[in-house]
Amino acid sequence: MSTPLKPLPAWADVALIPLINVAAAFVISGFVVLAIGENPLEAVQILITGALGDLEGIGFTLYYATSFIFTGLAVAICFHAGLFNIGVEGQAYIAGLGAALAALYLGFLPGYSLVFVAIVAAALFGAAFAFIPGYLQAKRDSHIVITTIMFNYIASAIMGYLLVNVLRVPGQMNPETPGFPWNGRVPQFHEVLAKIGVHWPVTPFNLSFLLALLAALAVWLVIWRTRLGYEIRTVGANPTAAIYGGISPARITIVTTLLSGALAGGMAVNVILGEEHRLILEYTAGFGFVGIAVALMGRAHPVGIILAAILFGMLYQGGAELAFEKPKISRDMIVVIQGLVVLFAGALEHMFRKPVATLLARRTTQPPI
Repeated sequence: MSTPLKPLPAWADVALIPLINVAAAFVISGFVVLAIGENPLEAVQILITGALGDLEGIGFTLYYATSFIFTGLAVAICFHAGLFNIGVEGQAYIAGLGAALAALYLGFLPGYSLVFVAIVAAALFGAAFAFIPGYLQAKRDSHIVITTIMFNYIASAIMGYLLVNVLRVPGQMNPETPGFPWNGRVPQFHEVLAKIGVHWPVTPFNLSFLLALLAALAVWLVIWRTRLGYEIRTVGANPTAAIYGGISPARITIVTTLLSGALAGGMAVNVILGEEHRLILEYTAGFGFVGIAVALMGRAHPVGIILAAILFGMLYQGGAELAFEKPKISRDMIVVIQGLVVLFAGALEHMFRKPVATLLARRTTQPPI
């Protein structure tokens, strides 16, 4: 009878297993690149150089990573409560509406107080849109996976109507709002650094990145250092035991979805207030769904989410450079690579766990020479 393996140490579970999964995804991707007649090693070099080879590439990589941190945190906080929020895309979309309305109609606010109000409005609109599926799950037993998927389409329909018929600039064909005033915009890093004499290339990388890091710290504190976080994790682990402990799963479901929607609003801050400076159609561009992969790959831990977000930011920025340098490797191929990362980090995340556990067990039980 075989001896049961010891659980993996925390460092192996959080760092080593995801690293092996990503490596496996890139190996398979290398074979795909080789099959279309390109050198996989050269492709990897172009991808990494395009993402991290200069300050401009780093700026774009961190800009994309900022959105992924917010969407990954939004998905992860629901994971801890045993919920699968697939509606981050729609919640971030509606959050953009809140940010835009504040920036456009509260321009009388002095200085940068306007942008702070717009940030709060984005969080409130995202939370409000997430509240409805959360309430339906908690009070009407409607499955949150189904309702959040449906609400993505509702968000798209609402925003399409408003941008075409209500908020669009009269006489303009593009479905977008007027530009925001200067104090309704999140400053970009090249603007801030120029004031202290530091040159940074012009990129959309903005101060929302710092807000994303603060959000990651806040999620860590809430989940692992507060009573609310303990209740969230208890409901996620065993709702029946939570009830016996005096915890209401319905209340935790609603509170968690509100927090998730507010975090999704951070993407609106990054894109709408930090880059576009106006509300445009379909600005979320699928980043809400990428947040699911980021949360899975990061093991729903803020540090892991930050690292996974940077990886996906590298894939987006480096992939654009790769598609430009190697026309055979189109943007669709980059989507394939992202899909393989999601496959190995999500559906097949336990594939290497047993071999790694066996190897580590042998190393720890090996007698000294």
